[in-house]
Amino acid sequence: MSKRLTAIIQRENDGFVALCPELDVASQGDTIEDARENLREALQLFFECASPAEIEQRLGDHVFVTQIEVDVG
Repeated sequence: MSKRLTAIIQRENDGFVALCPELDVASQGDTIEDARENLREALQLFFECASPAEIEQRLGDHVFVTQIEVDVG
């Protein structure tokens, strides 16, 4: 079974941080591809180790990713 989850990847210093907001699991890597693959591995480990109750609790909320525009300065 597979599940489609969100990955938010952003530059941090000399590398990249990847976050899955649905499960609050994060990882990092030297490149975007490394960060994405490391996040995939972290998520697989989470699903292997977490109890069904914890998985259900974390996946219970909907996550909406959008952009907003604000005035600055």
